Amino acid sequence: MQRRTFLRQSGLTLAALAFLKNESLATISKDPAWNIRMLTDDAGIFSEKGGTILFLLTKKGIAVVDSQFPDSAAHLIEELKKKSEKPFKFLINTHHHGDHSSGNIAFKGLVEHIVAHENSKANQLKTATDQKTPPEKFLAPDLTYGNDGWKEKLGKERIRTYYFGAGHTNGDSLVHFEHANIVHLGDLLFNRRHPYVDKNAGAHIGNWITVLDKALTSFDANTKYVCGHAGEGYDVLPKADDLKAFRDYLGNVLRFTESEIRLGKSKEEILKAKEIPGSPEWKGSGIERPLGAAYTELTVK
Repeated sequence: MQRRTFLRQSGLTLAALAFLKNESLATISKDPAWNIRMLTDDAGIFSEKGGTILFLLTKKGIAVVDSQFPDSAAHLIEELKKKSEKPFKFLINTHHHGDHSSGNIAFKGLVEHIVAHENSKANQLKTATDQKTPPEKFLAPDLTYGNDGWKEKLGKERIRTYYFGAGHTNGDSLVHFEHANIVHLGDLLFNRRHPYVDKNAGAHIGNWITVLDKALTSFDANTKYVCGHAGEGYDVLPKADDLKAFRDYLGNVLRFTESEIRLGKSKEEILKAKEIPGSPEWKGSGIERPLGAAYTELTVK
């Protein structure tokens, strides 16, 4: 896929593309084999490229959380049709980024509703407008909700979304399959990987910490979690301790950046850091993303 076509179809900003370079662009371009892991008899995750997809099969229909890219979404649809003859009832976007939502278009004419927080839809439409994405190349949610979330029964399962405020963007939702007790965190957790912090879409590291605190008190000890991305050697099926570790990492990012500012360091000097003190498990490239966002958060009124 040519780079220009990829940008247009995915709805990614250039900053987000820089993040995905480590996902990586090599991964995106070579169309790797996809993988399905069942978490229960009826729920599982799909991995190919972009953010992890969660799905649910019921006697009344299928629910899907996030959609990656059009070609990988097509692979998911093909595989789910092998598992169930029931209709696609809900496609829920955790947030608007292209590696989680540009596959929506593959569900056109198949799914009954695409669901997202109202801010996520607004961000998706703005990105499409800014990047002049043709209408036939993306599909926005037709059902949105506000800060009180959304809930719906599907067969024996109850699906509920939670919105705790700005974090990775200003439109991040947690999606809970209550009976299966599985929560998709979207990109609210990067498991041992430096996160992309989308300040252009209202991200806020300080409130992100609060979001994770609320997540940790909203579910029980038996809850299974799914996250969008993980560092090498780590899983997209994190534990509660991984949420706590990432929450602490974000706090360490803010504290380190603030201490460097007080020492008179410039932004450019701060971005040269190789490690976040107190969070050595977060390694590899991309450290400048959270540090740059933290610098903006601490210095721009």
